[in-house]
Amino acid sequence: MKFLDLAKVYIRSGGGGGGCVSFRREKFVEFGGPDGGDGGNGGSVYAEAVDGLNTLIDFRYQQHFFAKSGQPGMGSQRTGKTGDDIVLKVPVGTEILDEDEETVLADLTVVGQRVLLAQGGNGGWGNLRFKSSTNRAPSRANPGQEFIERTIWLRLKLIADAGLVGLPNAGKSTFLAAVSNARPKIADYPFTTLVPNLGVVAVNETEIVMADIPGLIEGASEGRGLGIQFLAHVERCKVLLHLVDGTSSTITKDYKTIVTELEAYSDILGDKARVVALNKCDALDSKTISTRRKALEKASGGPVFVISGVSGMGLQDTLRALHREIVGDQEDLGGDEPWQP
Repeated sequence: MKFLDLAKVYIRSGGGGGGCVSFRREKFVEFGGPDGGDGGNGGSVYAEAVDGLNTLIDFRYQQHFFAKSGQPGMGSQRTGKTGDDIVLKVPVGTEILDEDEETVLADLTVVGQRVLLAQGGNGGWGNLRFKSSTNRAPSRANPGQEFIERTIWLRLKLIADAGLVGLPNAGKSTFLAAVSNARPKIADYPFTTLVPNLGVVAVNETEIVMADIPGLIEGASEGRGLGIQFLAHVERCKVLLHLVDGTSSTITKDYKTIVTELEAYSDILGDKARVVALNKCDALDSKTISTRRKALEKASGGPVFVISGVSGMGLQDTLRALHREIVGDQEDLGGDEPWQP
């Protein structure tokens, strides 16, 4: 299924049916009086978060959603039929924005959460409603309320517990493939990952959801590269796993580049908890690992895990550290100290 995380949608609720002007005309009924029925209410447009979806691709092929209008009232006190509602089924984590793409109308983060986007118009009153002691034969009825038409944007932010960030070819997809059943594309050229990937990881007898987004480059916060398009998907994560390519000769610069872009994108990402790991260490000797780990610890101001997605080195320790950040448990679970050469 193709991934799509932004879609423009046109919606319109149904207008209310007009009230009816009618009088009883049965034979032998004297002074029959008014019997015009009310118009039916127009259908409304809702959005609902459902399980089993992780893309907005359906809204690429259908952008217009128009609810049906209510039927007009009829004689013999018959009310018009109410128009059918329309429900836009969207993935959990979808934000609904106004036409300006900035005003957030709703944020659907729970399965079954529903929000009203356009209220259907009320049906008009028939002339029976206007009958009174002084007006025994009213000859007027109300028209139904008009429909509501608007343009909205649907923006998907995947809900994951942990997010993978780093430069292109830092080994994020290899890491995700090593710790979960996800099978992202892996190759030896930049920007192999073109869309976010999700994987379910088992750790400490629980499961966490991990999101891998395309690699970031310098200037990503200004629109360079691909990663900026998908940084919103890690805004909801409780912790970020920052992977640094251990085979790079500029690991501290690589680390600072990503941190700078995260902070420039939003304060939410800049303040989010991070676990730092030196990746691809299966290709390095112990002395080089020790030197580069110490340099990275100095730059990050915290511990650095030494890992390899290919050989499996240090993966479980890193996952335990992520789990602690997610559940907020600071107890020592054992075996989670950074690797020592």
